[in-house]
Amino acid sequence: MTTTPAAPTPVAPSRPSERTAEEEGTDMLNATARTEIAASLRAARAEVRSITAPSKEWDGLDVESAIEIQKENVAHAVAAGDRVVGYKLGNIAEAMQSAFGLNRPDYGHLLAGTFRYERTTVDRTDYVAPYVELEPAFVLGRDLQGPNVTVADVITAVDHCLPAIEIIDSRCENWEITLPDTLADNGSTGSVILGGRPRRLDQLAVDELEGTVLSDGVEVARGSTSAILGNPLSAVAFVCNTLSGYGIGFHAGDVVLAGSCLAAVPMEKAGQWAGHFAGWGSVEFEVR
Repeated sequence: MTTTPAAPTPVAPSRPSERTAEEEGTDMLNATARTEIAASLRAARAEVRSITAPSKEWDGLDVESAIEIQKENVAHAVAAGDRVVGYKLGNIAEAMQSAFGLNRPDYGHLLAGTFRYERTTVDRTDYVAPYVELEPAFVLGRDLQGPNVTVADVITAVDHCLPAIEIIDSRCENWEITLPDTLADNGSTGSVILGGRPRRLDQLAVDELEGTVLSDGVEVARGSTSAILGNPLSAVAFVCNTLSGYGIGFHAGDVVLAGSCLAAVPMEKAGQWAGHFAGWGSVEFEVR
């Protein structure tokens, strides 16, 4: 990616236009088809409604085409005044893959406009079919560019980490998704809520933190960060190396969500919600 998210004037993320379908070894959807899918997903997000999963209507939708669709909609958001502030990895834990019928992780861009403040209220009607996840968020102090990024590189690049809630959401009807569907839908992003307990990596055992999600004080999910590719720092290296193949790099100041440490919980109920990491802190919000 050629942009720096902290730059005063937002510009679209880089697009690896030199990478042809032949180089990718796939029959990538043509630009017209990708633009049509991007527009339908963009309209569904704006109107908070679901659509038929693109893979059910476009036989040629593959991972490479989906990434291009994702980047097209991110560029559209940036042109409208939003800003890329990081990246997410999803469906990394076995519990998440089982829940959504996927056997590979997904990934997406994080836009500033999707971040919400802790201990404030979110409106359930702003989402189609939301789920709550708890995960560690890593804030980079220096650039991180794949390929060949190691866990040691990640440790060196991370400035601090924060407890985070991700509210995932899908524009695909009934969450009936393939990997290309969720990638085209920007990794099924909804909202991100960052907690206010920054810690350095040497202050936490990030590879074995116990996490819980509570709804009105009742525990509804439990897990461990060890479920995030064995260690969430490995997950950061994985997503950095994967996205480098599409011309995307991470920059100082970026927020990187490593993936949920537990099974996502349907956000169907109004009331108080919280995610808690033992020995670290909580992220709280209200749903109406």
